[in-house]
Amino acid sequence: MQKRTTSRDVARLAGVSQATVSYVFTGKDTISAPTRDRVLRAAAELNYQPNLAARSMRTSRTGRLAVVMTVSSLNPRELLLGATEAASEAGYVIEVVYLPGGPDERAARLAQLVSSSQYEGILSFSPIPVSPASADAEPGATVVLSLSEFDDDMHVTGEFTDARPIAEMMERLVQLGHRRFVHITGALDFPSAISRRDEYLAAVERLGVESLGVIEGDWSAETGYRIAQALPDTAPPFALIAANDLVATGAMRAAIQRGWHIPSDMSVTGWDDAGQSAYLVPSLTTVVQDRQTLGANAARRLIAAVRREPVPAPATGLQHIVWRESTAAPRS
Repeated sequence: MQKRTTSRDVARLAGVSQATVSYVFTGKDTISAPTRDRVLRAAAELNYQPNLAARSMRTSRTGRLAVVMTVSSLNPRELLLGATEAASEAGYVIEVVYLPGGPDERAARLAQLVSSSQYEGILSFSPIPVSPASADAEPGATVVLSLSEFDDDMHVTGEFTDARPIAEMMERLVQLGHRRFVHITGALDFPSAISRRDEYLAAVERLGVESLGVIEGDWSAETGYRIAQALPDTAPPFALIAANDLVATGAMRAAIQRGWHIPSDMSVTGWDDAGQSAYLVPSLTTVVQDRQTLGANAARRLIAAVRREPVPAPATGLQHIVWRESTAAPRS
Protein backbone atom coordinates (compact mmCIF):
# COMPACT_ATOMS: atom_id res chain seq x y z
CA MET A 1 0.00 0.00 0.00
CA GLN A 2 1.31 3.44 -0.93
CA LYS A 3 2.42 5.50 2.04
CA ARG A 4 0.09 8.42 2.78
CA THR A 5 1.64 11.83 2.22
CA THR A 6 2.06 13.74 5.48
CA SER A 7 2.51 17.35 6.41
CA ARG A 8 6.16 16.53 7.11
CA ASP A 9 6.60 15.57 3.43
CA VAL A 10 5.04 18.85 2.35
CA ALA A 11 7.25 20.81 4.74
CA ARG A 12 10.37 19.12 3.40
CA LEU A 13 9.48 19.89 -0.25
CA ALA A 14 8.44 23.48 0.50
CA GLY A 15 11.51 24.15 2.66
CA VAL A 16 9.47 25.20 5.71
CA SER A 17 8.70 23.80 9.13
CA GLN A 18 5.90 21.31 9.74
CA ALA A 19 4.24 23.94 11.93
CA THR A 20 4.18 26.33 8.98
CA VAL A 21 2.32 23.74 6.89
CA SER A 22 -0.17 23.33 9.71
CA TYR A 23 -0.62 27.10 9.97
CA VAL A 24 -1.29 27.36 6.23
CA PHE A 25 -4.00 24.70 6.31
CA THR A 26 -5.65 26.03 9.47
CA GLY A 27 -5.79 29.56 8.07
CA LYS A 28 -3.45 31.41 10.44
CA ASP A 29 -2.92 34.95 9.17
CA THR A 30 0.73 35.15 10.29
CA ILE A 31 1.98 33.33 7.17
CA SER A 32 3.19 35.49 4.28
CA ALA A 33 1.57 35.12 0.88
CA PRO A 34 4.76 33.79 -0.81
CA THR A 35 5.22 31.16 1.90
CA ARG A 36 1.57 30.11 1.71
CA ASP A 37 1.84 29.79 -2.09
CA ARG A 38 4.99 27.67 -1.76
CA VAL A 39 3.30 25.32 0.72
CA LEU A 40 0.17 24.99 -1.42
CA ARG A 41 2.23 24.23 -4.53
CA ALA A 42 4.15 21.54 -2.64
CA ALA A 43 0.89 20.09 -1.30
CA ALA A 44 -0.59 19.96 -4.80
CA GLU A 45 2.54 18.30 -6.21
CA LEU A 46 2.43 15.61 -3.51
CA ASN A 47 -1.38 15.28 -3.65
CA TYR A 48 -1.47 16.01 0.08
CA GLN A 49 -4.85 15.93 1.83
CA PRO A 50 -4.93 17.26 5.41
CA ASN A 51 -6.43 15.02 8.10
CA LEU A 52 -9.59 16.97 8.85
CA ALA A 53 -10.64 14.83 11.79
CA ALA A 54 -7.29 15.32 13.52
CA ARG A 55 -7.37 19.03 12.73
CA SER A 56 -10.83 19.33 14.26
CA MET A 57 -9.70 17.68 17.52
CA ARG A 58 -6.61 19.88 17.75
CA THR A 59 -8.02 23.23 16.69
CA SER A 60 -11.84 23.04 16.82
CA ARG A 61 -11.75 23.76 13.08
CA THR A 62 -13.49 21.25 10.83
CA GLY A 63 -11.90 22.07 7.48
CA ARG A 64 -15.37 21.76 5.96
CA LEU A 65 -17.38 24.28 3.96
CA ALA A 66 -20.97 24.00 2.77
CA VAL A 67 -22.56 25.27 -0.41
CA VAL A 68 -26.30 25.62 0.07
CA MET A 69 -28.73 25.34 -2.83
CA THR A 70 -32.32 26.50 -2.61
CA VAL A 71 -33.70 24.49 -5.54
CA SER A 72 -32.81 21.07 -6.88
CA SER A 73 -33.45 21.95 -10.53
CA LEU A 74 -30.23 23.92 -10.91
CA ASN A 75 -27.32 22.15 -12.58
CA PRO A 76 -24.49 23.53 -10.43
CA ARG A 77 -21.69 21.43 -11.96
CA GLU A 78 -19.42 24.26 -13.15
CA LEU A 79 -20.05 26.43 -10.08
CA LEU A 80 -19.24 23.55 -7.76
CA LEU A 81 -16.22 22.45 -9.80
CA GLY A 82 -14.66 25.90 -9.43
CA ALA A 83 -15.57 26.19 -5.75
CA THR A 84 -14.32 22.68 -4.94
CA GLU A 85 -10.97 23.18 -6.66
CA ALA A 86 -10.39 26.52 -4.92
CA ALA A 87 -11.35 25.04 -1.56
CA SER A 88 -9.10 22.01 -2.05
CA GLU A 89 -6.15 24.24 -2.86
CA ALA A 90 -6.69 25.94 0.50
CA GLY A 91 -7.09 22.67 2.42
CA TYR A 92 -10.88 22.54 2.71
CA VAL A 93 -13.56 20.15 1.52
CA ILE A 94 -16.97 21.29 0.27
CA GLU A 95 -20.32 19.62 0.83
CA VAL A 96 -23.59 20.53 -0.91
CA VAL A 97 -26.66 21.02 1.28
CA TYR A 98 -30.11 21.70 -0.14
CA LEU A 99 -32.41 24.08 1.73
CA PRO A 100 -35.95 22.82 1.07
CA GLY A 101 -39.32 24.54 1.24
CA GLY A 102 -40.24 28.18 1.57
CA PRO A 103 -38.33 31.06 3.20
CA ASP A 104 -39.24 30.08 6.78
CA GLU A 105 -38.17 26.45 6.32
CA ARG A 106 -34.94 27.52 4.65
CA ALA A 107 -34.16 29.97 7.45
CA ALA A 108 -34.74 27.27 10.09
CA ARG A 109 -32.56 24.74 8.27
CA LEU A 110 -29.81 27.31 7.79
CA ALA A 111 -29.90 28.23 11.47
CA GLN A 112 -29.43 24.56 12.31
CA LEU A 113 -26.39 24.35 10.02
CA VAL A 114 -24.82 27.43 11.56
CA SER A 115 -25.42 26.33 15.15
CA SER A 116 -24.17 22.80 14.50
CA SER A 117 -20.58 24.03 14.02
CA GLN A 118 -20.09 21.34 11.37
CA TYR A 119 -18.86 23.91 8.86
CA GLU A 120 -16.38 26.74 9.14
CA GLY A 121 -18.14 28.57 6.34
CA ILE A 122 -21.39 28.41 4.37
CA LEU A 123 -21.71 29.75 0.83
CA SER A 124 -24.89 30.52 -1.11
CA PHE A 125 -25.08 31.78 -4.70
CA SER A 126 -28.62 33.05 -4.12
CA PRO A 127 -30.07 35.25 -1.34
CA ILE A 128 -30.58 33.54 2.02
CA PRO A 129 -32.03 35.11 5.18
CA VAL A 130 -28.78 35.91 7.02
CA SER A 131 -26.26 38.71 7.06
CA PRO A 132 -23.35 38.35 4.58
CA ALA A 133 -19.90 37.33 5.77
CA SER A 134 -18.07 40.11 7.55
CA ALA A 135 -14.62 40.70 8.98
CA ASP A 136 -16.47 41.64 12.21
CA ALA A 137 -17.84 38.11 12.69
CA GLU A 138 -17.06 36.54 16.07
CA PRO A 139 -13.83 34.50 15.88
CA GLY A 140 -14.57 30.79 15.50
CA ALA A 141 -18.18 31.36 14.45
CA THR A 142 -19.50 29.83 11.24
CA VAL A 143 -19.17 32.42 8.49
CA VAL A 144 -22.04 32.75 6.01
CA LEU A 145 -21.47 34.38 2.61
CA SER A 146 -24.62 35.09 0.61
CA LEU A 147 -24.04 36.23 -2.96
CA SER A 148 -26.52 37.76 -5.40
CA GLU A 149 -25.63 35.94 -8.62
CA PHE A 150 -29.01 34.16 -8.71
CA ASP A 151 -32.49 34.75 -7.27
CA ASP A 152 -34.56 32.19 -5.35
CA ASP A 153 -35.51 30.46 -8.61
CA MET A 154 -31.87 30.48 -9.78
CA HIS A 155 -32.49 33.14 -12.43
CA VAL A 156 -29.22 34.99 -12.92
CA THR A 157 -29.23 38.41 -11.28
CA GLY A 158 -25.55 39.31 -10.94
CA GLU A 159 -22.65 39.46 -13.38
CA PHE A 160 -24.42 37.21 -15.89
CA THR A 161 -27.23 39.68 -16.52
CA ASP A 162 -24.73 41.95 -18.30
CA ALA A 163 -26.09 41.96 -21.87
CA ARG A 164 -23.35 44.02 -23.52
CA PRO A 165 -22.24 41.05 -25.67
CA ILE A 166 -25.53 41.51 -27.58
CA ALA A 167 -24.40 44.95 -28.71
CA GLU A 168 -20.91 43.67 -29.54
CA MET A 169 -22.31 40.87 -31.70
CA MET A 170 -24.65 43.24 -33.52
CA GLU A 171 -21.86 45.73 -34.15
CA ARG A 172 -19.74 42.99 -35.75
CA LEU A 173 -22.68 41.82 -37.86
CA VAL A 174 -23.28 45.38 -39.08
CA GLN A 175 -19.60 45.61 -40.02
CA LEU A 176 -20.11 42.43 -42.06
CA GLY A 177 -22.98 44.11 -43.91
CA HIS A 178 -26.12 43.05 -42.01
CA ARG A 179 -28.92 45.63 -41.88
CA ARG A 180 -31.90 43.50 -40.76
CA PHE A 181 -32.24 41.77 -37.39
CA VAL A 182 -34.66 39.63 -35.38
CA HIS A 183 -34.49 38.90 -31.65
CA ILE A 184 -36.13 35.89 -29.98
CA THR A 185 -36.17 36.55 -26.24
CA GLY A 186 -36.01 34.21 -23.31
CA ALA A 187 -38.90 34.05 -20.85
CA LEU A 188 -39.40 37.62 -19.69
CA ASP A 189 -39.72 36.74 -16.01
CA PHE A 190 -35.92 36.27 -16.16
CA PRO A 191 -33.84 39.43 -15.53
CA SER A 192 -31.30 38.20 -18.08
CA ALA A 193 -33.97 37.94 -20.80
CA ILE A 194 -35.15 41.48 -20.12
CA SER A 195 -31.58 42.77 -20.13
CA ARG A 196 -30.78 41.11 -23.48
CA ARG A 197 -34.00 42.39 -25.05
CA ASP A 198 -33.32 45.93 -23.90
CA GLU A 199 -29.72 45.77 -25.15
CA TYR A 200 -30.98 44.56 -28.54
CA LEU A 201 -33.49 47.41 -28.84
CA ALA A 202 -30.89 49.99 -27.83
CA ALA A 203 -28.42 48.61 -30.39
CA VAL A 204 -31.05 48.70 -33.16
CA GLU A 205 -31.66 52.37 -32.49
CA ARG A 206 -27.99 53.28 -32.05
CA LEU A 207 -26.82 51.41 -35.15
CA GLY A 208 -29.69 52.60 -37.33
CA VAL A 209 -30.64 49.11 -38.52
CA GLU A 210 -34.02 47.51 -39.19
CA SER A 211 -35.63 45.21 -36.65
CA LEU A 212 -38.01 42.62 -38.07
CA GLY A 213 -39.31 41.98 -34.59
CA VAL A 214 -38.72 41.17 -30.95
CA ILE A 215 -40.55 37.89 -30.36
CA GLU A 216 -41.02 36.52 -26.86
CA GLY A 217 -39.77 33.00 -26.32
CA ASP A 218 -39.21 30.58 -23.44
CA TRP A 219 -35.56 29.49 -23.85
CA SER A 220 -36.52 26.29 -25.72
CA ALA A 221 -35.41 24.88 -29.07
CA GLU A 222 -39.08 24.26 -29.91
CA THR A 223 -39.80 27.98 -29.64
CA GLY A 224 -36.83 28.87 -31.84
CA TYR A 225 -38.01 26.36 -34.43
CA ARG A 226 -41.63 27.57 -34.39
CA ILE A 227 -40.72 31.26 -34.62
CA ALA A 228 -38.22 30.76 -37.45
CA GLN A 229 -40.83 28.72 -39.36
CA ALA A 230 -43.28 31.63 -39.03
CA LEU A 231 -40.94 34.35 -40.31
CA PRO A 232 -41.93 35.77 -43.71
CA ASP A 233 -40.33 34.41 -46.86
CA THR A 234 -39.00 37.91 -47.48
CA ALA A 235 -36.99 37.99 -44.24
CA PRO A 236 -33.58 36.94 -45.63
CA PRO A 237 -30.94 38.10 -45.55
CA PHE A 238 -31.01 38.90 -41.83
CA ALA A 239 -29.31 38.14 -38.53
CA LEU A 240 -31.11 36.32 -35.71
CA ILE A 241 -30.08 37.21 -32.16
CA ALA A 242 -31.31 34.26 -30.09
CA ALA A 243 -31.72 34.34 -26.30
CA ASN A 244 -29.68 31.17 -25.87
CA ASP A 245 -28.13 28.28 -27.78
CA LEU A 246 -31.26 26.10 -27.59
CA VAL A 247 -33.39 28.79 -29.25
CA ALA A 248 -30.69 29.29 -31.87
CA THR A 249 -30.48 25.53 -32.56
CA GLY A 250 -34.23 25.24 -33.15
CA ALA A 251 -34.20 28.29 -35.42
CA MET A 252 -31.29 26.90 -37.44
CA ARG A 253 -33.16 23.66 -38.12
CA ALA A 254 -36.24 25.56 -39.28
CA ALA A 255 -34.13 27.80 -41.53
CA ILE A 256 -32.46 24.82 -43.19
CA GLN A 257 -35.82 23.13 -43.77
CA ARG A 258 -37.01 26.31 -45.47
CA GLY A 259 -34.04 26.23 -47.80
CA TRP A 260 -32.28 29.17 -46.22
CA HIS A 261 -28.49 29.05 -46.12
CA ILE A 262 -26.72 29.70 -42.83
CA PRO A 263 -24.99 32.12 -42.50
CA SER A 264 -25.54 34.03 -45.77
CA ASP A 265 -29.36 34.02 -45.62
CA MET A 266 -29.61 33.90 -41.83
CA SER A 267 -26.68 34.58 -39.55
CA VAL A 268 -27.46 33.45 -36.00
CA THR A 269 -26.01 33.96 -32.53
CA GLY A 270 -26.77 32.19 -29.27
CA TRP A 271 -25.82 32.45 -25.60
CA ASP A 272 -24.41 29.98 -23.01
CA ASP A 273 -22.01 27.95 -25.23
CA ALA A 274 -23.95 24.73 -24.65
CA GLY A 275 -21.96 21.54 -25.16
CA GLN A 276 -23.22 20.82 -28.66
CA SER A 277 -22.88 24.36 -30.03
CA ALA A 278 -19.31 24.01 -31.26
CA TYR A 279 -20.26 20.84 -33.16
CA LEU A 280 -23.34 22.03 -35.02
CA VAL A 281 -23.11 22.46 -38.79
CA PRO A 282 -22.42 25.32 -38.99
CA SER A 283 -20.94 25.79 -35.52
CA LEU A 284 -22.74 28.42 -33.46
CA THR A 285 -21.44 31.86 -32.50
CA THR A 286 -22.32 32.29 -28.84
CA VAL A 287 -21.49 33.86 -25.46
CA VAL A 288 -19.46 31.90 -22.93
CA GLN A 289 -20.31 32.31 -19.24
CA ASP A 290 -17.43 31.27 -17.01
CA ARG A 291 -19.32 29.77 -14.08
CA GLN A 292 -16.29 27.79 -12.94
CA THR A 293 -14.34 30.99 -12.28
CA LEU A 294 -17.39 32.44 -10.50
CA GLY A 295 -17.51 29.40 -8.23
CA ALA A 296 -13.78 29.52 -7.51
CA ASN A 297 -13.87 33.23 -6.71
CA ALA A 298 -16.84 32.75 -4.40
CA ALA A 299 -15.06 29.96 -2.49
CA ARG A 300 -11.92 32.10 -2.12
CA ARG A 301 -14.02 34.97 -0.76
CA LEU A 302 -15.63 32.66 1.80
CA ILE A 303 -12.28 31.17 2.85
CA ALA A 304 -10.78 34.64 3.25
CA ALA A 305 -13.71 35.61 5.50
CA VAL A 306 -13.30 32.40 7.52
CA ARG A 307 -9.59 33.13 7.97
CA ARG A 308 -10.27 36.81 8.68
CA GLU A 309 -8.14 37.87 5.73
CA PRO A 310 -8.93 40.62 3.20
CA VAL A 311 -11.81 39.39 1.04
CA PRO A 312 -11.08 39.41 -2.73
CA ALA A 313 -13.31 41.48 -4.99
CA PRO A 314 -16.15 39.69 -6.81
CA ALA A 315 -15.19 38.12 -10.13
CA THR A 316 -15.78 40.24 -13.23
CA GLY A 317 -15.30 39.78 -16.97
CA LEU A 318 -16.93 36.35 -16.86
CA GLN A 319 -18.54 36.57 -20.30
CA HIS A 320 -17.01 36.64 -23.77
CA ILE A 321 -18.10 35.92 -27.34
CA VAL A 322 -16.88 32.90 -29.30
CA TRP A 323 -17.15 33.64 -33.02
CA ARG A 324 -17.94 30.60 -35.14
CA GLU A 325 -19.34 29.64 -38.54
CA SER A 326 -22.97 30.72 -38.00
CA THR A 327 -22.15 34.41 -38.55
CA ALA A 328 -20.85 35.89 -41.79
CA ALA A 329 -21.61 38.53 -44.40
CA PRO A 330 -25.16 38.41 -45.85
CA ARG A 331 -25.74 37.37 -49.43
CA SER A 332 -25.82 40.30 -51.82
